[in-house]
Amino acid sequence: MKVRFAPSPTGYLHIGGARTALFNWMYAKSQGGTFVLRIEDTDLERSKKEYLDEILESMAWLGMTWDELFLQSDRFDLYREYASKLLSENKAYKDGEAIILKIPPKEIKLYDLIRGEIVFDPETIKDQVLMKSDGSPTYSFACVVDDALMEITHVIRGEDHISNTPKQMVIYDALGFRLPKFAHLPLIMGEDGGRLSKRTGAVAVSDYRKMGFVPEGIVNYLMLLGWSPGPNQEIVSLEKACQNFSIKKVNKTAAIFSMDKLRWVNAQHIKAMTLERLTGLLIPLLKDKNYLAGEFDRKQLENIVSLFKGRLSTLEDFLDWADFIFIDKVSIRPEDQEKFLSRNLAREFSLLSDRLNGLDFFTPEAAEKAFRDVASELGAKTSDLVHPVRVALTGKSVGPGLFETMSVLGKQKTVQRLKEMFL
Repeated sequence: MKVRFAPSPTGYLHIGGARTALFNWMYAKSQGGTFVLRIEDTDLERSKKEYLDEILESMAWLGMTWDELFLQSDRFDLYREYASKLLSENKAYKDGEAIILKIPPKEIKLYDLIRGEIVFDPETIKDQVLMKSDGSPTYSFACVVDDALMEITHVIRGEDHISNTPKQMVIYDALGFRLPKFAHLPLIMGEDGGRLSKRTGAVAVSDYRKMGFVPEGIVNYLMLLGWSPGPNQEIVSLEKACQNFSIKKVNKTAAIFSMDKLRWVNAQHIKAMTLERLTGLLIPLLKDKNYLAGEFDRKQLENIVSLFKGRLSTLEDFLDWADFIFIDKVSIRPEDQEKFLSRNLAREFSLLSDRLNGLDFFTPEAAEKAFRDVASELGAKTSDLVHPVRVALTGKSVGPGLFETMSVLGKQKTVQRLKEMFL
């Protein structure tokens, strides 16, 4: 059993292409088969090395390693050879420098593994160009020659290719090649009901990577677009999903891409990560923002990451949640200033900062005791002070537990920010 994913390096690997690659890859692994990556770069003018590099890097990042790799630009002699064969057998003819296949007037039937039987009217299929006048093969001709010579047993691709299939079946027949089995995946639609666009999520895998999505989250969400790992089960590893995958259980109906659902799935995989791995993924982002420089305390950083781990939908979220720890001065939104810090709390903040500064061990428990003691002495409710102190320390009105936050912020910054607030 052998499948292939055949992207064109005229653009980056987008999310729809990645889903097609994934279903091919899962099918190969579920059947103990071979996964071929074929780069369809016959359009020499539009194919770019930067796109090829991004495709290969994104595939590897997602965990979809390939067993064989081919570039169609290396195979032009093969296409010419088979076109010439059809000419010599009078199954094709020349029109100028182009070679064109004659289409016989007979009904074409396809059994699709997902959609069942599809019948095509031969009158809608015109004679097919095999080799263009510039000496390059057409998409359908190169596709058939390669699928046959690479011994591809199953062609799994998007349903937008259904119209290409009868043309390719005629070419298979003319060349005497054995027909593979076909399966056409449902399209991915945007939440607005239209075709997936950049606005609704159709961007490159590398863009999602930059947005802080993790490969396990992307892969898990993509497999849900047209297939289910089991009843009441959505979060699943790639390895586990491969054990249950069946191409015949892929839905016929279009899948709806939801950015909110992707973020939720991604969050579950971040929660399941080891603290060590998550910290390792965050370090490059922190260095890019100049939040980390030179030597740093890895254990302390893991403590910070642990505090926010359950709140992250993407890696980028960590920068939003935890930025106050790495910067010298926080900025407070006017609405939070008005709501929580409009009354003069100089006495409360001064006393609290002195008590915290006097602690020998700056732990969450010690900070909480000092906080409650100060509130009690001043005859204030602890709940009345929690939000103002949080906003003063972090610039945010919500976040993890206040005393855990104080602990990871550290005594020096905590005391300094409280003292400076009402100077």
